[in-house]
Amino acid sequence: MDERLKKQLDFLLEIDKSKNVGRQTYISDGSRKENDAEHSWHLAIMAILLSEYANEDIDVLKTVAMVLIHDIVEIDAGDTYAYDAEGNKTKKDRETKAADRIFGILPKDQAEKMRCLWEEFEERKTPEAKFAAALDRTQPVMLTDKQGGKSWMEHEVKKSQISKRTEPVREGSENLYDFIEKAIERNVNNGYLKNE
Repeated sequence: MDERLKKQLDFLLEIDKSKNVGRQTYISDGSRKENDAEHSWHLAIMAILLSEYANEDIDVLKTVAMVLIHDIVEIDAGDTYAYDAEGNKTKKDRETKAADRIFGILPKDQAEKMRCLWEEFEERKTPEAKFAAALDRTQPVMLTDKQGGKSWMEHEVKKSQISKRTEPVREGSENLYDFIEKAIERNVNNGYLKNE
């Protein structure tokens, strides 16, 4: 087998492990928690369908690629719950080390391309990265709102925490930010979120 193809297939097998990385967000019917692969797939569809709501013109295919790879590092680093203050202290170091290893499986040109996309997502400076981050922070709110605040109640999440976490959505999409604000208020009014 060609060495390049072997590296590509090795990478594809490695990222299959994303299916085993559990997240804290429940799927919309509240029956179970989603995994990283499902989350990334959902964001990719969202990028295609909701691109018209980006604040700036975006390259949709680039945004799709970005959301599909943004959590690959969690194969090694694990998913850090958005409201886990202690876990978030070491998140960047864990994820950088994971990016070195996982993207390093690929042929050099593709490793560099994927790593650059991942870093672009993390930095949130380009229109695509801002919109990708907006989707990444909207999707859990959308799901949690649909199933009645289940994970927020389990973790005793406060309105102020969600407001702070979702503030960057405004940079990528005012429309999605508007949806989030309404969802937060609805969940406070329904007693699913503490108004603190």
